[in-house]
Amino acid sequence: MKKYVRLLAVLTLAVFLCTGIGFARGGMIQIKGSDTLINLVQRLSEVYMEENPGKYISVTGGGSGTGIAALMNGKCDIADASRNMKPKEIIRAESLGVSPKRVVIAMDGLSVIVNSANPVTKLTVDQLGKIFRGEVTNWKDLGGEDSPITLYGRQSNSGTFVFFRDAVLKADYSSRMRRMNGNSQIVDAVKADKTGIGYVGVGYVKNASGIEVVSVAAFAGAEYASPLDSAAVKSGKYPIARPLNQYINGTPTGDVLDFLLFELSPKGQQIVEEEGFFPIPEEYKKFNKKAGI
Repeated sequence: MKKYVRLLAVLTLAVFLCTGIGFARGGMIQIKGSDTLINLVQRLSEVYMEENPGKYISVTGGGSGTGIAALMNGKCDIADASRNMKPKEIIRAESLGVSPKRVVIAMDGLSVIVNSANPVTKLTVDQLGKIFRGEVTNWKDLGGEDSPITLYGRQSNSGTFVFFRDAVLKADYSSRMRRMNGNSQIVDAVKADKTGIGYVGVGYVKNASGIEVVSVAAFAGAEYASPLDSAAVKSGKYPIARPLNQYINGTPTGDVLDFLLFELSPKGQQIVEEEGFFPIPEEYKKFNKKAGI
């Protein structure tokens, strides 16, 4: 049934494109953007379409920056973004007649991972910054074995790339970091590399084998917390937690509003948990109401 729904959605999209009827004139919700969000939003879309025959949603990735650009250029209805829009992006959007509104649909404990053979499983934010800036290059300086540190990260169009840089490094990444196209590629790379370290959305680590999820402390002497701990993520005790966003143009109506309401419903938030992320806390429920959701 799921394969049938996906195939039908793709065929319907092809019809709209071939006939020149775009999403803006009805028929299919177009969602584009974050790789971190793609599996979650695809699953939410599948369930929504199963429960709403005749409604169609297309979900594609490309990175948060790609999704935001598509929203600006009128190429999608919803932009998935694992970071907030930048002020210059908002200014650009408004100059194009787009009024971007942010909706928070899930919480993520951005997870630092190492190979399961690595004894280093606790790090501070400062240590992570030094590692990914290239200032610490050997595991022995962190209590591990005498071996070089291999860095795995995302491409620059990724919201995760931007968030981790701004929240942890506060500077540029080391030129030695290997830039991967998605979360799954980073998990696979670290699993195969005993010297590797990377960062991925928590939804990609809960059932992964061959890796260890690093506990992180906000500073030396602070308590370490795991991104797998829902309470630590929601409270901010885990220091690199973040909201996962969707951006829309103006106050949502019609099918777009209906789908957003489904994502934020008890059933939608249950799917968020099933996909390895965390439901939004009360503060973001209030935030979404201000956006008209």
